[in-house]
Amino acid sequence: MDIGYTSAQKQFRAEVQEWLGAHAPKTRLPSFDTAEGFELHREWERTLAKDKWGNVNWPVEYGGRGLDLISWLIFEEEYYRADAPLRVSQNGIFLLAPTIMEYGTEAQKARFLPPMASGDEIWAQAWSEPGAGSDMAAIRTKAVRDGDHYIVTGQKTWSSRAVFADWCFALVRTEEGSERHRGLSKLLIPLDSEGLTRRPIAQLDGDPGFAELFFDEVRVPAENLLGPEHGGWGVAMATAGFERGLLLRSPARFQAAAARLVKLYKQHKDRLSSGVGEQVILAWMNTERFCAATYKLVSRVKAGASISSESSANKLFWSEMDRHLHRTAMTIMGAQAELEEGLDTIQNGRWLDGYMFSLAGPIYAGTNEIQRNILAERVLGLPRK
Repeated sequence: MDIGYTSAQKQFRAEVQEWLGAHAPKTRLPSFDTAEGFELHREWERTLAKDKWGNVNWPVEYGGRGLDLISWLIFEEEYYRADAPLRVSQNGIFLLAPTIMEYGTEAQKARFLPPMASGDEIWAQAWSEPGAGSDMAAIRTKAVRDGDHYIVTGQKTWSSRAVFADWCFALVRTEEGSERHRGLSKLLIPLDSEGLTRRPIAQLDGDPGFAELFFDEVRVPAENLLGPEHGGWGVAMATAGFERGLLLRSPARFQAAAARLVKLYKQHKDRLSSGVGEQVILAWMNTERFCAATYKLVSRVKAGASISSESSANKLFWSEMDRHLHRTAMTIMGAQAELEEGLDTIQNGRWLDGYMFSLAGPIYAGTNEIQRNILAERVLGLPRK
């Protein structure tokens, strides 16, 4: 596959490079899973938004530049090449925003998209529950209509960014007596609502990257219903498609890591077996394959196609690719890979952090077992067990 760029796209890339060179932080920010790091990343979102760099493919009226997805891929390539901060607002801008643009009312678009773009409102994802993780059809948190409000009661867990975020988008059961994927609705809920309790959940590194959310008769305005009442399954599947298939993990994220892996290998290759070099080559090739596949998918989307089962295939590929890439880095570093701090630490423990996070890849955004079932049933036509 030959990926060529127009003169306008090349000019856009140069503009991105120039802006990031002048504005991207020269040192890495603290983790956004800490209170200090979260606010510093929020400020970075505001810096991006001032010059409309935060969401280049959004409509201009909502804080974007009105560009296509090819431009977004170019931006991502330069963004990760500049080693710019991770996006603390990713749940909102990459997952919820496309869903609002597809299912939201004009009032909802005007209310929620601009502050999301500016970093003034950061969003958490509130889907999983005890007993309803990848099987979202088992959700039990209920929302009962009471005039112009819903009364929400129940519990969510593994809610990404929910410790410090401002809002969450939640899938709840609004139709009494409904089962499985029927009778669900998607609500937009302020995290400072009366009756809502947040309990931090520590990650492997000890930082609170997730939270449990407890809803004790939380009143949510009915105008915060996204999409049709009792029709939230279709809305959620649209969000899941963005999460698994295209927007959440651009190829550039992995290509940047592969470039760092090659550099790491060259620094230590004299003491490594040839088999390690083969794994480095495979890791680099996988990121290039993913990049080519994504450009092909984006080209199809531009031509009017929709993302369907490709989202499951993509999620499987990038999660396994990321885990292999970081496992290879750990092999290269040997015992030093276990160090997060100290004079002997390699890249300030960045590879260790990346490795621990990669272990979660086959779990979040729908477990890989579930994705294989989806592909088996919907692509291969195999019977359900």
